[in-house]
Amino acid sequence: EIGSRIAAIQTDTGEAVEAIGQISEVIARIADMQNTIASAVEEQTATTNEISRNVNEAARGSSEIAENIVSVASAAGETSQGAARTQQAAADLREVADALQAVVDGVPKDKGATGRRGGDGAAVLPVSSLAPFEADRTTATVGNGHGNGNGNGSYLG
Repeated sequence: EIGSRIAAIQTDTGEAVEAIGQISEVIARIADMQNTIASAVEEQTATTNEISRNVNEAARGSSEIAENIVSVASAAGETSQGAARTQQAAADLREVADALQAVVDGVPKDKGATGRRGGDGAAVLPVSSLAPFEADRTTATVGNGHGNGNGNGSYLG
């Protein structure tokens, strides 16, 4: 009977060794899986960090674009205002030209015409006849139209 007990103990010991071997294999597989999971988590962390950097960079780019749009809109507004001022100045200049033309058309052409004359025979007219243009001067002199630099041209005096 001792022999059969020894045989049973040997059988049980063999089975225990075999079970321990299987447990060791399972532990090794679990360790491999843990390593694989750790590597995947590390890759995901790196990818998440890269995505975060890209999102921040895109946000900075969007902010710069918004600032540039504001600058462009401001410049466009200033350009529009400048164009409006230029258009108004052109209209004002046209009114002055029309008023001057009306004065020139109303000036007698011959030297025998009545009216005050300047030293060169040019007619001297009140500046008020140039309305709606406002000036600080009180008279306008319209000469003979030659404009030779000696006062014979049209000028405000």
